[in-house]
Amino acid sequence: MTSALYFVAGRSIYEVKKIDSVWSLNEMKVPHEFYCLAVDSLRPERMYGGTFNNGLWISNNGGMKWEPAGAGIFHDRVLSVAVSPTEIINGYSVVWTGTEPSELFRSEDGGKTWSHFPKLLDLPSKPTWRFPPRPHTHHVRFIQPDLHDERKIYVGIELGGVMKSEDKGISWEDRKPGSQYDCHTLTMNPLAKGRIYEAAGGGFAESLDGGKTWTTFNEGLGSDTYLVDIAVDPASPDTMIASAAKGAYSAYDPERASTVIVRRESGNPWEVISDGLPERNGSSIFSLLSHESEPGVFYAVNNLGIFQSTDAGKSWKCLPVEWPNSLKKERVHWFVAV
Repeated sequence: MTSALYFVAGRSIYEVKKIDSVWSLNEMKVPHEFYCLAVDSLRPERMYGGTFNNGLWISNNGGMKWEPAGAGIFHDRVLSVAVSPTEIINGYSVVWTGTEPSELFRSEDGGKTWSHFPKLLDLPSKPTWRFPPRPHTHHVRFIQPDLHDERKIYVGIELGGVMKSEDKGISWEDRKPGSQYDCHTLTMNPLAKGRIYEAAGGGFAESLDGGKTWTTFNEGLGSDTYLVDIAVDPASPDTMIASAAKGAYSAYDPERASTVIVRRESGNPWEVISDGLPERNGSSIFSLLSHESEPGVFYAVNNLGIFQSTDAGKSWKCLPVEWPNSLKKERVHWFVAV
C-alpha cells in the first residue's frame, strides 16, 4: 500500500500513515499557507509546496523543515507543482511549477535552479484567459506530466483550458473543442496510454488520443457540474470518482459548502455516492487520490475527515484518526500519496 498520505490545510501539512493496522494523523507546521504540494516518489523525503504570495518552498526531510526554492521562478504566486514520474536527469526527478499570472517553470536539479518556458503564452487563446475572482489575471492551476511519454506535458489554465506540449514545454498546442476551459484538475492512468481526464468548472472532459480530441460527458451530474478534483482506479481506467458542487460559491468555504462525490464506471452516467460519506451541506469540496500500489482503493479528504473506499468508490469509511476541530473550518488544498 502507500507509505503515507499528505494533505495541506491552513498553515500545516498533515501526514496520514497506517502502521500495524493503526492509522495516525501527524501535523507539521509550514512557513506559509500552501496552495499546492508535490512529493518526489524517487526521494519521498523531498517535498515541494507552493504559496499564494511567498513563492515555492522545498523540504528535504519529509516536511519537517522548509527552505525557499532556488532562483528562476519570477512570480511569488505558485499555484501548481508536479514531479515528473518518467523523466530523471542526473539522479533528480524533473519538477514543473506554475504561477499566477500564468507562467511555467522547470527544474532539473531538485529545485536549485529553474528554467522558464514562455511559449505557453504565445497561444491564440491567451487574450481570453481570466480567473473570475481576479479577472485581471489567470494562473496555471494544474500540471500533468504524461505517464507514458516524458516529452509530453499537459497544463490546465484557470480559466483558459488544457494546453499540450509534445517537446517538454518548448512549444504548445492550444485548447481543443470538447475540453473544458475552467480547468481544475488533470489526471492519467498507468494502464491507459494517451487517456487524459479533466475535472473542470463546466464538468468532466476526457481525451483518448493524447489530447488531440476531447469529449465532455456530464450525464448524471444534474446541477453538480462544478468538478474540482478527479481520481481514477489504477486497476480500471473506466472507473473514476470526482468531487462536485453546484458552483464555486458552495464548493470551498465550509460555512456555506454543499458538495458530493460522484462516480462513473464503464461509460455509464455519473452517480452520486453517499454510502459512508458526510451529508453534503457543510461538507467542503473533497480532495481525491488513488495510487497504483492500491488497485480498487480511493481516498478523499475535506474539512470533515479523511475517508477510504476499498471497493472502487462505491462505499466509504472514515479513517479512525483524531480529527482536529481546527480542520472543520479549513479548506483542504491538495492531497498526495507516496
